[in-house]
Amino acid sequence: MQNTAQRTALVVVAHHRSDSLTAHTARRTTQRLESAGYAVDYLDLHAEGFDPRMNFEDQPEFGNREKPYSAETQAHMQRILDADIVVAVFPVYWQSVPAIMKGWIDRVWNYGFAYGRSKPRLAGKRMLWLGLAGIAGDDAFLPDMQATLEANLSTGIAYYCGFAHSRVGLLPDAEDRPQRLDAEGNLSIGDAVGGAERVAHYDEFDRRAAEHLAEFLAVEAVPV
Repeated sequence: MQNTAQRTALVVVAHHRSDSLTAHTARRTTQRLESAGYAVDYLDLHAEGFDPRMNFEDQPEFGNREKPYSAETQAHMQRILDADIVVAVFPVYWQSVPAIMKGWIDRVWNYGFAYGRSKPRLAGKRMLWLGLAGIAGDDAFLPDMQATLEANLSTGIAYYCGFAHSRVGLLPDAEDRPQRLDAEGNLSIGDAVGGAERVAHYDEFDRRAAEHLAEFLAVEAVPV
């Protein structure tokens, strides 16, 4: 069995601001993974200038699963191959990931690499999706958001590409002004918290992020 100290995690963050709560959560996740004995490859899609737009070089050719993709895409493919686990950290946009992360999946998780083979090249790896959402933790719509993200990200992407385990760690209350939908679909935004209440709010948010990671790491990798 592989020693935990030798395991590698790829942490992928999708936010344009380095001072965002998303970036903070990604950095704290990196620290926790390192404390757990993982070597971490930190991929900040914005900071590295990743272009999410599909291009001719990376357009899949379904009659040729050995197509040589662009050098940039192949480099990102190797970073995924080198990782035992992949942790994506992102703000939830429209029940999904931001455009830059979707483009990363479109270009890098490509035919012949992530899918299209009888034995997936990514088989046995594990995936955690940490999604930061402005929705309030007591909003009745929260279970639907969780189910939508699980269907799109775990079932539609990770499991389709051979990952042994995938889970969505949904983190509501990412805003200091609570957001809720009423029964008629009207959005209400509460008052911002401040002072000690604000500190407690984000301490609890950070605790839940750590809990999602700990529960994810507790699931052992499946031998391939």
